[in-house]
Amino acid sequence: MTSSSSTTGALAGVRILDMATVLAAPSGATLCADHGADVVKLELPDGSDALRHMQPIRDGSPLWWKVANRGKRGITLDVRKPRGRALLLSMLPRFDVLVENFRSGSMDRWGLDIATLHQANPRLIVVRLTGFGQTGPYRARAGFARVFEAMSGFTNLTGEAGRAPLHSNFPVGDAVAGVFCAFSIAAEIARLRADSEALGCEVDLSATEALFRLLDPLAVEHEQLGQVRHAVGNRTTYTAPSNMYQSQDGTYFSMVASSQAIFVRLCQALGRPEWLADPRFCTATLRIVHLDALDNGIAEWFRQRPFADIAALLEQYEIPFSKVYDIRDIAADPHFQARGAIIRLPDPEYGSLPAPCIVPRVPGRDMPTPRTGPAVGEHNAQVYAQFGLSDADLADLRAEGVI
Repeated sequence: MTSSSSTTGALAGVRILDMATVLAAPSGATLCADHGADVVKLELPDGSDALRHMQPIRDGSPLWWKVANRGKRGITLDVRKPRGRALLLSMLPRFDVLVENFRSGSMDRWGLDIATLHQANPRLIVVRLTGFGQTGPYRARAGFARVFEAMSGFTNLTGEAGRAPLHSNFPVGDAVAGVFCAFSIAAEIARLRADSEALGCEVDLSATEALFRLLDPLAVEHEQLGQVRHAVGNRTTYTAPSNMYQSQDGTYFSMVASSQAIFVRLCQALGRPEWLADPRFCTATLRIVHLDALDNGIAEWFRQRPFADIAALLEQYEIPFSKVYDIRDIAADPHFQARGAIIRLPDPEYGSLPAPCIVPRVPGRDMPTPRTGPAVGEHNAQVYAQFGLSDADLADLRAEGVI
């Protein structure tokens, strides 16, 4: 095998029409854009997408929108209007993928049911990302990330034992669904590329199921062992020691020493060789049974020492750990800096804005840095010209509120 430098992503040539709103489905399209897909972002003419009005906002400029919709061209179109619907259908033969996240049944009411979409383009991949899927009694319910997280069983695993479950200060459910959206697109594109005669399909992606899919052991441990997993703070019930600890100078850090080899090194680092012969701690299973005694001893040792000393010792004995980073730590960390984990997205207002790098990396492939997300209808003239619409046509459609 040989490799050469390339700036062409694996999804180059894939054309995606992203007509979804807010975050989950659009983030899936953004991940595809990172890897070369040509993504056109379709919005209502009034720019009412909630992400445009969600913090952080500076001087009226939607910063989250800009970084979350990077690498896309932006158009406006109201597909609920007859001329808007007709224009959308005329455009579909030029796209490989349509991404939408409206409540189940909404597209049908607008005359854009799956049969009509496939009549316009038989090879079209239609990704429908909703809270609960296209079938079932909850199919028409509205959903947001915290609802997906709560219903999937994910939120039940967070927080302190005996206290209220906790949500994080970020929509994890949307992010996970977005990754599954991008995976769905890539998988179906691979299928179509392998068979020039293959037809498109409807992808029914439930955000709740996407998050539940990650929680592999919950169902099997419930059925086979009668267990229901709950929140236990920063500890785990499946391996030990694994916890959040605090140093003498108040630094919080996470440490995991769950394998036998790492536990041996931890005992050596802490000067507690007797733990290796202690019948409570000599195996991984026993360490979970006697977790309180073990973890209290570890936590007390750490509380008596400054973090700099702890970090040096844990690195010396090759024990996995990390200080709990905030964004300032991430930006200052030499490893993140060396890998360019934060990139600068070109932006017409700010010159550039920081954002996470393209993931994953492929050696020999140097992907171009995407631009920030588009302004409302920024690329109307450019995109619609590709479909034969003149300036006069656009003015007419604009006057009718179609674009």
